[in-house]
Amino acid sequence: MTNIEKRDAGLPYISDEEVFEEQKRARKLTQKLNSADRSDFAELGRIVKELLGKSENAFINPPFYCDYGTHIEVGKNFFANYNCTILDVAKVTIGDNCQMAPNVAVYTAGHPLHPDVRNTLYEYGIEVTIGDNVWIGGNSVICPGVHIGSNSVIGAGSVVTKDIPDWVIAAGNPCRVIRKITDEDKRFYFKNRPFDEKTWEEILQKMI
Repeated sequence: MTNIEKRDAGLPYISDEEVFEEQKRARKLTQKLNSADRSDFAELGRIVKELLGKSENAFINPPFYCDYGTHIEVGKNFFANYNCTILDVAKVTIGDNCQMAPNVAVYTAGHPLHPDVRNTLYEYGIEVTIGDNVWIGGNSVICPGVHIGSNSVIGAGSVVTKDIPDWVIAAGNPCRVIRKITDEDKRFYFKNRPFDEKTWEEILQKMI
């Protein structure tokens, strides 16, 4: 097997010239994205669509960094805020309506623990999956192999090392479930602050 075939099979591999050659496309496109006119939203959207493996109405606020782009598959209405990094050595699958705050990092890449083995330059990638309607708070890190369930919120500054179920608020280092998200949370926009009546009526109409 080539190192590309090993990488794509989730096996240990070495980043050789063929691997670096595949990364050139993403480096050119991220450079284009990160140097584009930040007020030209249409152009930014076009670059994002070309960069990512699959997307529909995705938008990324530059700067943004990734290894390949083609290993990232996002659903409808994906949004990543400033300074997002996705190391997509392995597949990164993100569902519909997901939002990432500034400085979120998603890592599929890893290296052996023992330094003697690590110094042989073998590395690996383990896929990450994020469900629908997930909001990831700023400065959070998603580690290799993690699955985050749909409709969950990851609090700012979290380091997610293990799977997170559906419909929960989770936070911390390491990230842990804090509580379930329920219908009672609909009425509030921040902690115990409810929406005003006019805004709440508009929200109810949008949810129909």
